[in-house]
This record gives sequence, C-alpha cells and structure tokens, in this order.
Amino acid sequence: MTDPYDYSATRRWVVKVGSSLITNIETGINVDRIHGWAGQIADLKRAGVEVVLVSSGSVMEGMKRLGWSERPHEVHLLQVAAAVGQMGLVRTYEIAFEKHGYLTAQILLTNADLSDRARYLNTRNTIRTLLEKGIIPIVNENDTVTTEDIKFGDNDNLAGLVTNIVDADLLVILTDQTGLYDSDPRTNSNAKLISRAYPHDESLDRVVGPSSQYGRGGMLAKLEAARKAARSGAATFIASGLVENQLQKIIANQAEGTLLLSRTGRIAAHKQWLAGRTRVAGKLHLDQGAVTALLDQGRSLLSVGVKQVEGKFRRGDLVVCLNTDSREVARGLINYDSEEASQIKGHRTDRIESVLGYVRDHELIHRDNMVIM
Repeated sequence: MTDPYDYSATRRWVVKVGSSLITNIETGINVDRIHGWAGQIADLKRAGVEVVLVSSGSVMEGMKRLGWSERPHEVHLLQVAAAVGQMGLVRTYEIAFEKHGYLTAQILLTNADLSDRARYLNTRNTIRTLLEKGIIPIVNENDTVTTEDIKFGDNDNLAGLVTNIVDADLLVILTDQTGLYDSDPRTNSNAKLISRAYPHDESLDRVVGPSSQYGRGGMLAKLEAARKAARSGAATFIASGLVENQLQKIIANQAEGTLLLSRTGRIAAHKQWLAGRTRVAGKLHLDQGAVTALLDQGRSLLSVGVKQVEGKFRRGDLVVCLNTDSREVARGLINYDSEEASQIKGHRTDRIESVLGYVRDHELIHRDNMVIM
C-alpha cells in the first residue's frame, strides 16, 4: 500500500456528516457549518465531482425544538423528534445550497428500501438521475417510520450502502476526530493516527471505540461503513469536519485522516444489492475446502462443503457463508430451503438426488448469485 491514492481522479463522492458536527442540544443546527459545507460541495461540483450528502442531525434538532435535554429511549419519542427536526435540517440545507445556485432533493430511506430488490433499483435510479441533472441528493434515515432501526451508527451504515447504490468512487466520513487511531486519543496522548489501511483488516476491530453520548455512531460504525463501501470497490476517507475547507483539502490530496482502501474492484449492480442487504435469512458454516474454493478459485458453493445449516429459510432467500472462524466470507441466494440444505450438507452433488429424491440445482449457491465479502 505504498502507491499514492489520487483523490483528484475521483468523480463521485458520498459525503457523510455526523450529528456531532451539525447540531448540539443547546443551540440545535449549526447553520454556519452547513453553509460552509454547502460552499465546499458547490466547489467540488464545479470541479466535476458529483456529490451525494448523507446527513445526520434530525433527532438532535428536534430535541432542541421540543425543549428536551436528554435523548429519549422510547422509539415513538425518537420518531417525534426526527419528524420535527427533519423540517429544520432540510430547510437549512436548501437555503445553503440555493446561495450557490444548486437544487437539493430530500431522500429518506430505511433498511427495507434497500433489502427489497425493486425498491433498491428505484432508489438507485432516482439518485443517479438526480446526479445527472446536477441536483444534490441529501439522504437521511427515515427515522419517523422505522422502529428497530433507530440506533447508534445507522447513518454511517446508510452512507456505506449509498456508496454501493450510486457506484461512488469515494466515501468521505466527516466526524469530530482526525481519523482512526491505534488507541483512543481522548484517553491516550500517545495514540497514533492510522493514515492508511484495508477496512477488512481484523486488527482494526481492536482499536475502534464506543459511540459518543449524542452521536449515533463511533469509529466502529465508521469502520463497518468503510467495509460496506469496499464491497463495490470504493475507498473511504475518515477525517475531521472541524477543519476549514476540508473537502477542498481532500481533493487536493492535502488532508489529514484515515484512508481505507478496497482490495477488490467494482462488482455488478445485482451483486452490490446482495452485498448491501442488511437482513439475511440463514447461515451456512463451511469447511476450509469450500472457503478456498469460493475465495481463491472463484467457484460456486456445493453442498459437500457445508458443515452446518443455521436458521429457517426458503429457496431464493439470502444466506451468509461463514468460514471455520465463523467470519462471513460470502453471501448469496440459495437454491434450496433450510430443511433441504440440512439434509444434503456434507454430501457430494451426485448424492443429492439419492438423499432428497430430486435435484433442484447442482449448486447450493451459484457463483452468479453470490458476492464475496
């Protein structure tokens, strides 16, 4: 990883701004910062870079407007705060970008929107059309209608998924820290900035920290977002949003932060959808031979390589494939239901008919319907 990464060669960015940068409980929205980012994004667009903005802050702004001093735990109260705050958040962005001559579009998403194939494609087509027309999409999680999904880190997760959806070259995560450190810089003055790494490096899991009091995602969530972005070949840059003209510094290759590079190239659109789906129906535990066949030989998954079947699923459902350390190595659409898969696991393909009395497919998961993680 010694070759320089040229940010100026990228042409489509997803920029995620955290709630700790946008709002606080005393004053609500930081209007000056939003206007500053709008000016920077306008400069990027004039330089030929398309930008999708993923913004947190609606819940905090709603809390301020409602006079609440503490973030509530009840889902319905969080939804109320999000509904009230979203009005102010979008209005502020709209005014800020209008000063630079750009239209904005509000897009509110849930995990369900990205799990359903038709809705995923509709979302993809809408955002890409907005970009083609020079409009700036502003994306947030639809907290008003979600239930189990209001939790820390959702917009980091969402930013990673949006990066896949729009085939972005770069995900920029602006936070209140300079980047990812080898230990917590808030408690260790000797902590060193990790300037460059691969997001799937397991050693990074040991250095990420918990969420802040009001932010919805700590560094763990940002690392997971980078891992999602990497699935479609995109790089992620984590940097401080408190630095003046930070986006201009990034594209000029002058910014300080953490660059997380993908090991893979771009994948087909339908495989991006598979990679981005957050809900899976079951798990397959594989032996080492099957893991090697998937990762190193580019093969389909055969029943002989499955040691254990977990969960209840139907044919065509999304399942994940785990290695001998129970780490996900692939996911795909399975050709047999969970009962059938349990019966044929460990058996060679030529034994499927004798076990089940019929053969649906020779592969448990065909390579065309699988994505390596």
